[in-house]
Amino acid sequence: MKPKVAFYWCASCGGCEEAVVDLDEKILDVANAVDIVFWPVALDFKEHDVEAMPDGSILASFINGAIRNSDQLKIAKLLRAKSQVVVAFGVCAQLGGIPGLANMSDAKGIFAEVYRDGVAPVRLHRENGHSLSLPEFFDTVVALDRVIDVDYYVPGCPPTPKIIGDALGALLGSNLPPKGTVLAPDQALCEQCPRKDTRPEKLLLKELKRVHQVVADQQTCLLAQGLACLGPATRAGCEAMCIRGNMPCTGCFGPTSRVRDFGAKALSAIASVIDSNDEGEITRILEALPDPVGTFYRYSLPSSLLGRRRME
Repeated sequence: MKPKVAFYWCASCGGCEEAVVDLDEKILDVANAVDIVFWPVALDFKEHDVEAMPDGSILASFINGAIRNSDQLKIAKLLRAKSQVVVAFGVCAQLGGIPGLANMSDAKGIFAEVYRDGVAPVRLHRENGHSLSLPEFFDTVVALDRVIDVDYYVPGCPPTPKIIGDALGALLGSNLPPKGTVLAPDQALCEQCPRKDTRPEKLLLKELKRVHQVVADQQTCLLAQGLACLGPATRAGCEAMCIRGNMPCTGCFGPTSRVRDFGAKALSAIASVIDSNDEGEITRILEALPDPVGTFYRYSLPSSLLGRRRME
């Protein structure tokens, strides 16, 4: 019998699901190698189908997205029970991702903003003897490993087809990687950057720029051009696609194994190239980054040492 695998989508944009389809014809090789027993976004499976499976009968479940509500938490726990291996698939599952920026507020604040011109949803509604319930919307977004045990991580927003193919190959092979492995190269993106030879040995900047303010040179190190490229703090493996598109790295592959807090590492990397010891001048230079949390913790706030904003 072919090994069974499952895919599930929690709080994310859907890009990780698209990334699987982006395997193109190689997805046929995946389909021939495994039996997909749960993939609600693509195939007609129901929750009760998974509940009926014996515990541990699924070889691997690939869960993308952060945990935002009670329904996502329920399915994540169900798949953990039914799976031998759980993979946090994509940076939202790995670190909290962009949905995790909601930790700058809470459920009450989010509902007040989103539904300020209408009627906010309620958990339970009763009408004419009928009732309808909605999942609980949590105050705090968390990464997948905060609620269930996770065996492996596939980084990226979304993971590249090569990273996905390599991860599947590793999991279907005879020798599994050590538990907790991030299935991507454990080195900084700068080591694989096609522009690395253009970065000055001693890089110092008097000015930081935003991407809409300049037309960046397509050959030169973007950080050397004053753009806040987070390549020095980011794990390699994305094939430098943003760099090849003449855009700075935003950090979607997360940190290497030697970094505890990605945002702090990224902030340190940018601060280290500012050429000034004058507090006023440093403040002026950093004003080019009007959203420090969105810049340095775009993908990792829930998994950071900060975790969330404290709501008074």
